[in-house]
Amino acid sequence: MSDDQPDDIDPVLARRARIRRLAETGQRMGYSCFALAIVLFVVAFIVQFPGWMVTVIIALMVLGSFTLAPAIVFAYGVKAADAEDRGEKFGY
Repeated sequence: MSDDQPDDIDPVLARRARIRRLAETGQRMGYSCFALAIVLFVVAFIVQFPGWMVTVIIALMVLGSFTLAPAIVFAYGVKAADAEDRGEKFGY
């Protein structure tokens, strides 16, 4: 093990923390893609929708969707697992 991690860390909690960080990163990336697509859409509207800009907007929407959907599911799963560990009923 590395010097900054004690030997008694629960591997399940460590893996959950790693999944949480990846899900947060995925959510940031997905929402950023959507925000950029919205900004580009407004700009494209002003400049009469050049073809390359429409392609970039569509690509950002697809990338954002493929990134954000699993990130939301994994974040929800981590929150549910945390609530289960605390003995709470996790619901909507």
